[in-house]
Amino acid sequence: MNSVLTTLVDILSQPAILVAMIALIGLIAQRKNLSDTMKGTTKTFVGFLVIAAGAGILETSLIPFGTMFQEAFNVAGVVPNNEAIVALALNEYGSNTALIMFFGMIVNILIARFTRFKYIFLTGHHALYMACMLAVIMAVAGFSTVPQIAAGAIALGIIMTLSPAILQPFMRKLTGNDNVALGHFSAVGYAVSGLVGKAVGGKEPTSTEKINFPKGLGFLRDSTVSIALTMIVMYFVVAIAAGPTFIEAELSDGTNFLVFSLIQAGNFAAGVFVILAGVRLVLAEIVPAFKGISTKLVPNAKPALDVPIVFTYAPNAVLIGFFSSFAGGLFSMIFMALAGSTIILPGVVPHFFTGAAAGVFGNAMGGIRGAVAGSFVNGILISFLPVFLLPVLGELGFANTTFSDADFGVGGIFFGSLANFGGPIAIVISLIVILLLMAIPFKKKATA
Repeated sequence: MNSVLTTLVDILSQPAILVAMIALIGLIAQRKNLSDTMKGTTKTFVGFLVIAAGAGILETSLIPFGTMFQEAFNVAGVVPNNEAIVALALNEYGSNTALIMFFGMIVNILIARFTRFKYIFLTGHHALYMACMLAVIMAVAGFSTVPQIAAGAIALGIIMTLSPAILQPFMRKLTGNDNVALGHFSAVGYAVSGLVGKAVGGKEPTSTEKINFPKGLGFLRDSTVSIALTMIVMYFVVAIAAGPTFIEAELSDGTNFLVFSLIQAGNFAAGVFVILAGVRLVLAEIVPAFKGISTKLVPNAKPALDVPIVFTYAPNAVLIGFFSSFAGGLFSMIFMALAGSTIILPGVVPHFFTGAAAGVFGNAMGGIRGAVAGSFVNGILISFLPVFLLPVLGELGFANTTFSDADFGVGGIFFGSLANFGGPIAIVISLIVILLLMAIPFKKKATA
């Protein structure tokens, strides 16, 4: 049984396999010939592996940056990191997490099939993380095994549906169409960034992609060049503050600290380049293939894909969003230190991925000012939400890490507060009410 569950988790938590299977089903449903089916499925599979490779390069280059930052400025506290907290939780909740994830995906498909919310969440690793958090919260709430899995699966299916749904108006604005959704559990932060961007952008906002550089600085119009040069400066500043002794002894294995920092900055830019290439490859295949799912199995369904799909729409906003979100994290850290509360350190990885996307949405709604202000607010959100999430995670709340992205905070605080207020009964009632509200047909107002 455990081997079957392990295999199931391995399959469903791999976005490349999951989305390739969806593409295969869609192409078969459209009765495409063998050549087109193999081509579309393989390119979708490879494209997601390219994205994953780029993300891996980014994370590898960001981890030493975070370590240098903590050493340079002598700060300690809780570091939000989904992978770290999930690794701890799976030791005790592994089997239930797998079952919650599996049945949660079925609930997501059923909701898409029978309600007006036509979003199928395809970011497998985020579904795994959310399933893990729900397994913990339902256990803390007092559910026994079977009810824990049932409640967790329904909650996961609802979150997998509503997360892309609340962001879709901003996705339509960003992409200019309604073909694809965003499947990444920081939708609340992105939506808030979009609203903030709209509020501060003015009537005719200037896009980050139309920044006018002097002729002598024309090379900065190339996003790869501008990202690389900016990150070199950032790495050098933090490296100098951390000092050569620490870096060469703990991080670079004796390599000169500035040379090490230069390579890490270059790796960062390379990771962004690889991600953008993978996104272009996947979108060219998955959207046409998904029409088979939409027409045959779930009419009008939209694939909700991982966050890098939005990076191609505003590469400059990606970098601006990262810096602004990280600044929001630093602001929050200082505020927490002065207030004497739990200190949430600004994790570089979550601030990059969520801050970058927040910058893209802020830019879409409010140009440069929207990208800066929106992602700064996102940085504050993903810093303060974990503070209120920690108390509902039971023993895991005392670990030195926690879940990072906004939707984990919102979902965890919601269900955890219900558990504290009314126990399992309150959670069951809330799930029933939410499902009934989602099932209500939506009628557009008649136009004169």
